[in-house]
Amino acid sequence: MTTAAPNLVFQSMRRRLALWYAIVTAILLIVFATGFYLYVQTTLIDRIDDTIDHVAEVIERSLIRSNLIELESNFSDNFSVNTQAIDADHIDIDWFSPSGEILWTTNQNAELLQLREKEILQPIYRTVHLSEAEPLRQMTEPIVINGKLIGYLRISHPWFEVTKPVKQLFLDLAIGTIFMVDVVLLCGWWLAGIAMEPVRESYQRLKQFTADASHELRNPIAVIQTNVQVALTDPNPDPEFQRSQLESIEKITRRLGRLIEDLLFLARHDGGITNHRREACNLSQILMEVGEEQQTIAQQKQITLELPNLESKLIVSGDCDCLGRLFTNIVSNAIAYTPSGGKVQITAQSITSQNQIQVQIKDTGIGIPEMELSQIFERFYRYQPPKNNKSSSKSANHHTSGSGLGLAIAKAIAESHQGKINVESKVGQGTTFTVNLSN
Repeated sequence: MTTAAPNLVFQSMRRRLALWYAIVTAILLIVFATGFYLYVQTTLIDRIDDTIDHVAEVIERSLIRSNLIELESNFSDNFSVNTQAIDADHIDIDWFSPSGEILWTTNQNAELLQLREKEILQPIYRTVHLSEAEPLRQMTEPIVINGKLIGYLRISHPWFEVTKPVKQLFLDLAIGTIFMVDVVLLCGWWLAGIAMEPVRESYQRLKQFTADASHELRNPIAVIQTNVQVALTDPNPDPEFQRSQLESIEKITRRLGRLIEDLLFLARHDGGITNHRREACNLSQILMEVGEEQQTIAQQKQITLELPNLESKLIVSGDCDCLGRLFTNIVSNAIAYTPSGGKVQITAQSITSQNQIQVQIKDTGIGIPEMELSQIFERFYRYQPPKNNKSSSKSANHHTSGSGLGLAIAKAIAESHQGKINVESKVGQGTTFTVNLSN
């Protein structure tokens, strides 16, 4: 797969995520806008109906008071007198006889001067849409006094007080929804990029890890295959030669076993499935055992290995085997990068104020350039000293022949024990690893 192919996949996933953000937001906005639109429309209609009810109530009370004594005499004539005192604000009033004939009106539109319903028992509300004039909101109700039907009252209110703000609201909501969807689409693209970045980084790490692991495994497997083929094709096998071939295969097999074990350890750590035993570990004893194990290698290289002089126990909670592996990797790394005649020093102390135990492994080796320090804990990374420095190159030969997973494993173990590893180094002066563990 080329480099462009994964990028296209990530870009496609990013576009889909952004599109889904926009679609979900658009649906939510449309539902909200529809509900808000219906709520405002209903509220405006209710306000108009309340106004109509208020006008009808005022007229009815006025009619009853003015005709309380002579209720049936000149009722229609008195109707106009009572209604003229009402400030109706564009409200039209129609008065019909019990038979449905128009008796009095303020409406000049002949199309409306008819009573469509007869024998109305309760108020009827309707919205009337005309061909030319503005729509009206009407309420028609019977006027009954002392059990007798006097006539029908119809009140018409202009509908533009609903249509005008509702149309403007619809336009505003449509523009606002489109604008918000566009904004969410842009924000979704940005957020999708942020969300995809860890995936992209994980993919790149996996790709690099796979390439490095393949490279590390290819060479030992090729050597094993070559030795086996040579041994099988020899017509007159020499026992000594075959023994050397088998010893070489066994040595490479052990190396492959350690490499696979390291890879499995890191894979479990990445997956969060490490199951370290938690027990009280005597860090003083662990450091002494690590120092004694590495003493032979240090003596072979004529390197002075100073072990910690600890009078009291330093107790930490964790997996003793893993902690031993952590310090073994760091100490062996220090010895590998220290030339003959150098010194590796192990110190440990308890920091009571921080409730921590601090272990330092300091060497007088070739040192690491500052620009390389950020990479030394990466998997399969091995620092290559300059070729013009023969002593440095020679001292690093042992280290560079390893898998390049030692410090990565050390960091993983420290993190699984809620600890930290810091490193300081100067070229030509040495390197100091500092491990802080909670006790």
